[in-house]
Amino acid sequence: MKTDDLIAALAADAPPRGPRLDSVWAIALVCAALFALAVFFGTIGPRPDFWSAIQTIRFDFKFVLTGVLGVTSFVMLRALAVPGAKRPHWSLLALAPALGIAAVILELIALPPDTWQMAQIGKNSVVCLTFIPIIGLAPVGALILALRRAAPTRPTLAGGVAGLVAGGIAATLYAAHCIDDSPLFVMTWYPLAIAMLVVLGAVLGRIFARW
Repeated sequence: MKTDDLIAALAADAPPRGPRLDSVWAIALVCAALFALAVFFGTIGPRPDFWSAIQTIRFDFKFVLTGVLGVTSFVMLRALAVPGAKRPHWSLLALAPALGIAAVILELIALPPDTWQMAQIGKNSVVCLTFIPIIGLAPVGALILALRRAAPTRPTLAGGVAGLVAGGIAATLYAAHCIDDSPLFVMTWYPLAIAMLVVLGAVLGRIFARW
């Protein structure tokens, strides 16, 4: 019998303890969202022209991009948390980057070449690199606690994906504040900020989600 099969069999035979895992994930996501919202509104909040900006395609696309990242990474996280669970192909996580790359290509076509660098650098790169990780700290913690109630066979990897989910949550909120709507900016600075949460999640997963 393969090791993964043995682990899956043992997990299936083990008596249930505490809340069902579905309930644990639901609680973790609610807590992650509430803490992230509290940090967001307690610090930077939405941009002053939010209601007018929401009528523009580039602003709205930021939420599509970060939302797809959060959903697809959470689907992968749930599979990683259970030994022997059927796991989606890793290409699922390429959906958000593919959408972002497509948007960048369209932006390069639409903008004159002499404006590309300005659009990429933007005005708030430091704010982006600061507040996406800050907003995502509590979601990382909540998801790692949920992983402790599961049984990930690769806790470092699962923790990293938990950081990716937290990054999707944090980036979605930060996008409401960000005045840099160009895909060139978003695909440069958002991934760098989210990467910090991925590294943190991997470290925390290795330490706290082992079994």
